[in-house]
Amino acid sequence: MARTGRPEGRITRGTTGVNRLRRVDRWIAALPVLRAVDDPLVVDLGYGASATTSNELHARLARVRPDVEVLGIEIDPERVRVASAAARPGVSFRLGGFEVPTDAGRRPCVIRAMNVLRQYEEAEVADAWGRMRARLAPGGALVEGTCDELGRVASWVTLDAAGPQLFTISLRLPELEEPSVVAERLPKALIHRNVPGERVHELLLELDRAWAVHAPLSVYGPVQRWQASVASVRDAGWPVLDTPPLGGRGRWRLGEVALPWSAVAPA
Repeated sequence: MARTGRPEGRITRGTTGVNRLRRVDRWIAALPVLRAVDDPLVVDLGYGASATTSNELHARLARVRPDVEVLGIEIDPERVRVASAAARPGVSFRLGGFEVPTDAGRRPCVIRAMNVLRQYEEAEVADAWGRMRARLAPGGALVEGTCDELGRVASWVTLDAAGPQLFTISLRLPELEEPSVVAERLPKALIHRNVPGERVHELLLELDRAWAVHAPLSVYGPVQRWQASVASVRDAGWPVLDTPPLGGRGRWRLGEVALPWSAVAPA
């Protein structure tokens, strides 16, 4: 990933779809930096084959920050051409990669990079993270992770200039069988770590145990069951975020649970 003047990275599959990234968008909308920064530039890195997810991101973030700007960045010139035809006020597109090019030296307050690193090797993740983090505005956040094709199972890491800070799991609860379904959609930094001896493996086991224990609460709905499960995991000693804006029962109701990265970092 050395700087060559060309976009840094490799072309992704480009899979995209309506509402696929709604869960992570909801998380980004809650990030304090989005409300606090003077220049609310948000980068959608690797948006895929169409402008869909970038336009949706803008619409969701504009509800809390009306002057937000979304810049979609793709490494494939054809994807940039196609997306640019669907640009609208507050949303634009350009060619680029992990170097995160912007105009006039602007630095994004948030970079969203979903389903981008899935095709990379685990050893490449830290360098990609570093490239993107270096482009953040002071106090900015990089949100990098993976979700399924329908956006019902997702997880991501939230990073700042110092490195990874939070790990989040977000699940659609009505059809959830076990929380460990997220194992196939863990971020690249963790997906190969779901094995005995690794903290993320222990977390998923704990979530599954709590989900099973609280099965009787299903009569009150999956939200009640999930909230009780997350509370049990917290009570078992896991440092679950339990205060707003990124934690607590309001977030748990959404099928989320977030923890400090240190709780799941690879051994």
